[in-house]
Amino acid sequence: MKSVSRIFSHALDLTGWSISRRSVLTGALATALSGTLLGSAWAQDDRKTLRIVQSTALKVVDPIFQNAYPVRNHGYLVFDTLFGVDDKYRPQPQMVKDWSLSDDKLTYSFTLRPGLKFHDGTFVKSGDCVASIKRWGSRDTMGRILMDRVASMNVVDDSTFTIVLKEPYGMVLDSIAKPGTYVPFIMPKRLADTPADQQVTEVVGSGPFRFVAGEFQPGVRAVYEKFADYIPRSEPPVWTSGGKVARVDRIEWIGMPDSQTAANALMNGEVDFVEMPPLDMLDILEQTQGVVVKDVMHVGYNNAVYPNWLNPPFNNQKIRQALLLSLNQKDVLAAQVGNEKYYSECKAMFVCGSPYATDVGAPAGPDIEKAKQLLKEGGYKGEKVVILQASDIAMHGAVSPVVAQALRNIGMNVEVQPMDIQTLFTRRGNQAPIAENGWSIYNGYWQSVDILNPITNVGVSGRGKNGGWFGWAEDEQLVSLRQDFIKETDETKRKQIVEKIQKRAYDLVTYVPAGMFNVPYAYRDNVKGLLSGPGPVFWNVSKD
Repeated sequence: MKSVSRIFSHALDLTGWSISRRSVLTGALATALSGTLLGSAWAQDDRKTLRIVQSTALKVVDPIFQNAYPVRNHGYLVFDTLFGVDDKYRPQPQMVKDWSLSDDKLTYSFTLRPGLKFHDGTFVKSGDCVASIKRWGSRDTMGRILMDRVASMNVVDDSTFTIVLKEPYGMVLDSIAKPGTYVPFIMPKRLADTPADQQVTEVVGSGPFRFVAGEFQPGVRAVYEKFADYIPRSEPPVWTSGGKVARVDRIEWIGMPDSQTAANALMNGEVDFVEMPPLDMLDILEQTQGVVVKDVMHVGYNNAVYPNWLNPPFNNQKIRQALLLSLNQKDVLAAQVGNEKYYSECKAMFVCGSPYATDVGAPAGPDIEKAKQLLKEGGYKGEKVVILQASDIAMHGAVSPVVAQALRNIGMNVEVQPMDIQTLFTRRGNQAPIAENGWSIYNGYWQSVDILNPITNVGVSGRGKNGGWFGWAEDEQLVSLRQDFIKETDETKRKQIVEKIQKRAYDLVTYVPAGMFNVPYAYRDNVKGLLSGPGPVFWNVSKD
């Protein structure tokens, strides 16, 4: 995989798959796609309709309720943010016109750009922003850290609001400009007042595209139309900042049964863009007339394997350490990605090539005999290990069998339970015992921008059931070290704290890093203006 260090040179100033795939687009499926998915789109001006396939079909439409990347990508189409970030990860005003900080560094004042409207025709007001920040802050890790330091948020008038801190905190703008999940999107107060663990009843944003609720078929198709009243900024678009100009009238997000089918649809000209084409088809795609394969995003993904600390056997530290020593990153990446051009081993919990990259605490490599010994010392009694597998997304699902085999190799009793990704997202929240539909391990991957530091990397939070990530790793020392990192302003000392955090996290095995990979986009050659960002963004995109 290409080095990602170049994307961090100006980074955050923190002052052969096991899943079967179709080799052809069958006649029956092609007919179905044409009739139920693409039919209405063909009736549109083809140059004004963009047909996209993302990593999975859209089923959940509230990006604060669920933090999956497809839901975030949907959010960027519909919603806007107070601040965005540029390609050096610096916060830049987006919905905000002006802002100021008091001399005592406790009061931030924000004034909105005039004329901003929601898709329901109402004007965006400061009360909407305050309510949206509160909802996001109750859900997001970085948001919770911010809200812990907020004394009050006050509506001054329709266009101005303040955030008053209990003590100076230098990450306020970085927090509300956060490009990774959960993103602090702004929605009307009437919706933002919905508890964050409940989905909103409508999708109403103020972004460049509006969600067409009447055409939404969960898991099949989502439709967006250009919002005529959107007022883009005058600056050029960079990452999530600058002018978000909608250059197509309509976007259709089409669900596909697998990435192979999506690639065939792209080659046939039935869709315009595929976010995650199958890596073993890239050579074919590159040789297909009319198709472009390009690494637009640049940031890469980081695999993570999460043991459940609540259930035996992984409520035992020695058995978690056995998991760590059983797994070979090369095996994971070879099964998941295959092409060495697009992956690399990485032991750093805060992204290889980043300012906080370190191998401190990481084992030299897998050690099967030591893993077996740890299993014995931990008193493993043959308890069933249930691994959740997302069978509908190859990049997810290919990892689970590798983890299962690694554990079987050291003598563990393993059951892999396949399910679609949306079911997995629900199931992973179950804290019950195995006998009550609980689980032992699940795997996922993070974009690099989401785990660059101990604030955003939820795998080292140590908060357990009190706001911790799925798997619920709990450790007061990690909580304390994280607070030390937040308060520290000296960068050298911050790096020392990062090393302590990573060493502790590896010793406890809060999670297992399992390598880095990247996936280029594939799209028709008449698609122009795709931008780099935290994921696919479709403002500035046009079709010739």
